[in-house]
Amino acid sequence: MWDIIKSSSERIKTSFIMLGVVLLVGFINSHFVTWVAFGALALIGLKEMMNLTQINDEKLYIYAGFIWFFAYFHPHPQDLVFVVFIVFASILAYTQNFDKKLFVPMFYPMVPFLFLLALYFDYGMMVLLWLMLVVAATDVGAYFAGRRLGKTKFCETSPNKTMEGVIGGVILGTLIGLVFFFLNFSIITILAVSFVVSISSVFGDLFESYLKRTAGVKDSGDIFPGHGGVLDRGDGYFFGSIVMYVLLKAFV
Repeated sequence: MWDIIKSSSERIKTSFIMLGVVLLVGFINSHFVTWVAFGALALIGLKEMMNLTQINDEKLYIYAGFIWFFAYFHPHPQDLVFVVFIVFASILAYTQNFDKKLFVPMFYPMVPFLFLLALYFDYGMMVLLWLMLVVAATDVGAYFAGRRLGKTKFCETSPNKTMEGVIGGVILGTLIGLVFFFLNFSIITILAVSFVVSISSVFGDLFESYLKRTAGVKDSGDIFPGHGGVLDRGDGYFFGSIVMYVLLKAFV
């Protein structure tokens, strides 16, 4: 019993610290500070992904560092990772012995972090807050709806998820998205984007569960006591950021 209380206390403390850092970065609202914050998390997430996939190649940090450096100056940072793919493919074609597994951590989590940066650069901090609240509300809604109403298993990848929980989470995530009616988008756009982002965040969480199950670990890392690693905390945001950016470009 004491272990449960202690674990919960640790988790709550970490949550407040993370919230404080997020609010500080949001309040400063600086391109440079946001770029640095996302960059630090991206490199930690890259390390976690390398551990999950049992990849040990320090050169990936160099590739990722170059991408992130140029992302600050490039008008479309999400496109830069494809330059690395071309470089990797060229090396593979020339040497014929390039480790193809290196493509994986450069795609996830680097691509989602580039989309998060692109969301901020193109649409501002309030859109990042919109993303954050929709994903968080989806998690909360899924937890409580699953506890109260959950009976039907959602899928084998995550046995604790229920269909009722997922539906409850998506409903709450979509409704919370409507709080951002004051943004320069139509209500239909906000509703549609919130709905699809909420669904995508569920599958982002599911993908992270698949990675950990495949690797045989409970958490991707331990940088956030009581919560796990960057990949554990960012899973829903990773899928959600890509979907939100693509939809906003299509609708606006």
